[in-house]
Order: sequence, then structure tokens, then C-alpha cells
Amino acid sequence: MRIGTPREIKNHEYRVGLTPAGVRELCAHGHEVFIEAGAGLGIGIADEAYVRVGATILPTAAEVFATAEMIIKVKEPQPAECAMLRPHHVLFTYLHLAPDPAQTKALVDSGCVAIAYETVTDARGGLPLLAPMSEVAGRMSIQAGAHAMEKAQGGNGVLLGGVPGVPAAEVVVIGGGVVGYNAARIAVGMGARVTILDRSLARLNWLDTTFDGRLTTLYSTVDAVETSIARADLVIGAVLVPGAAAPKLVTREMLGLMAKGTVIVDVAIDQGGCFATSKPTTHQEPTYLVDGIVHYCVANMPGGVAHSSTFALSNATMPFALALADKGYRKALLDDPHLREGLNVHHGRITYKAVADVLGYDYLPPQEALKA
Repeated sequence: MRIGTPREIKNHEYRVGLTPAGVRELCAHGHEVFIEAGAGLGIGIADEAYVRVGATILPTAAEVFATAEMIIKVKEPQPAECAMLRPHHVLFTYLHLAPDPAQTKALVDSGCVAIAYETVTDARGGLPLLAPMSEVAGRMSIQAGAHAMEKAQGGNGVLLGGVPGVPAAEVVVIGGGVVGYNAARIAVGMGARVTILDRSLARLNWLDTTFDGRLTTLYSTVDAVETSIARADLVIGAVLVPGAAAPKLVTREMLGLMAKGTVIVDVAIDQGGCFATSKPTTHQEPTYLVDGIVHYCVANMPGGVAHSSTFALSNATMPFALALADKGYRKALLDDPHLREGLNVHHGRITYKAVADVLGYDYLPPQEALKA
């Protein structure tokens, strides 16, 4: 198979879909790999490193798309990239379609096959291709939030870990999954007073045991959310409904309960955000104010630590990329029900139910699409 990786063009996105190690693995399986010139420069990988392991460098993204059968990226295709997709293309990347009707329509209109990293599952019910970036984003949320709490950034001027004689900051984490756990881990490590909310009693029990009483766990209700955010210095939104739009757990009215200068970091912004006042921002302009509350809503947080993120993501995606290339997408998806969960768009039809429901498309079950 001919596999292409273009340079990422989203604002301040420096990750790359394939590392030289990944290229070497694909070439060892007999596939051809085409990399856009400069695709790896954001993480210090020169074109020559790709050439040494068997890749062909092409000068433009247009040539990569025109040559490749499968496109391996990191972030969702931007409008210019969607315009280059054709029915013969298999797109393997993060998509986050539920809050993005324009991208969804562009992928449907292109006729391509689009497989989303974030909805691929594993035998334990986890999300193996979302997990590494959730780990990164969870850990980053605390360092980003701590910076935004500085007075010069519009925050309340509270030091996250406090100092002797002065209380540490109150950190509230809404959602106890991969993002929430990693956020809590860093916040506890920095000395903050942490409360984590979730609706799974089993997960709360696990968190309580794991942290050995070093944080407070609360069952998530409207009342618990209101009470917690009212005393918070930093609130992390870490809620996930796989493939679907994130629920709005903090309303505009609830902001009135929070002290001016409190910081919100909405890690769920890729799926629309879990705060009613959230809107996507970039690393270039990461924050904005609503009612005196600082909102940090960067939609590609792991792109800020692109080197670490690229290698973590590549480690997770490579087995699936090899299966798609070795078997062809149809057989690979039919053989593996967990990879099949990643199929979101198939030749003009929506094949992921949560996306179809929220955006008003007719849903076509992936097995039916693949066997048609």
C-alpha cells in the first residue's frame, strides 16, 4: 500500500503522523511511504531521517494526497486537506466529528473512508489511541492552569502548591477517567488540594485507593459540581463520552458562583467542551475571559509538547496502521471489532452512531457498510 503523511497545518501543531521508526516498520512490511517535506521538523526530525529508513519525500501536501492510498495524520483534516481527499483514500487520524458539522460534511462529500483514533477500542473497553494523548493533556492541564492562575495572565494570583503558612490552591477535576486521573496525579504532586468528581462509584473507589486519601472523591451531581467549583481556584474539565459531544456540566449561571480570576481548563474541548462558555482556542491565544473567569480551551493541547506526544501516539497507532496496510482497510476492519469501532465515515455514509445522532445523519452500521 502507498501511505502518506502530510505536514500538520493546524495552528501551532508540530506533531507528525509517522516517525522514522514507524516508516521503517511499514517499509519492512513491503509498503511505500511518502512524507511531505518538513513534516517532522517541528519535533526535530529532518527529511533525511525519513529517507534513510525508506520513505520518499514529496514537496507538497497535494502531492502526498495525490500519491497515497492511506493518509496517516494527527489532527482532524483542515478544509484545505478535506478538499484533497478522494473516494480511494483511507484517512487514519483524530477526527472528533460530533462538534464539527463542517468537517463531517466535507468528509462525507469527499467519499473517503475515515477512521478516527479516538473511537478505536480495546478488549477492556478502553480507548487505546486516545489514551496516550489523554495522559499528556491531563498532565498538561495542571501546568497550563497553574500558569493561567498567575496574575499577569488574568488569574487570581494563587500559587498551586502554596507555601508554608499559606493554603495551597483548590483544584477541582470533573471526570475521573484517563485525563482526570493524570490531572489529579500532577496536582497532588504539586501540593494542591484536589477534589475529583465522577459518576462511577467503582472509579471513585479506585481513585480513592490509588491516591491513598491524598485527594477528595465526590459522586458527580449538579449540587456537587456547584459546591465544588464555588471554592475552586482551578477547574479541570475532563469529561468524555466516546465519539459524542461532551455534556455541558457547568452552565453560564454557575460561573457566577466562582471567584474572579478562577481558571477553567476544558480538556473536553475537542468534543465541544463540558463548560457552556467554552470555545476552542489555540496555543497562540490560549485563554479568554467570561465574567472574570479565565478559560483555557486549547483544542490540541498535546501539540504543545509535540516531541513527547508524537512518539507516544506513534507507539499506539502503529499496530493498527500495519493491520490496515497489510490487510487492506476492509479486511482489517472486518477482522478486528475494536478497530472497526474507529470507522466514522464510509464512502459518504456516517458509520458511528453517536456522530449520526448528534449531527442528524442517517446511521449505517459499520459491518453493513463494509459488507455492501
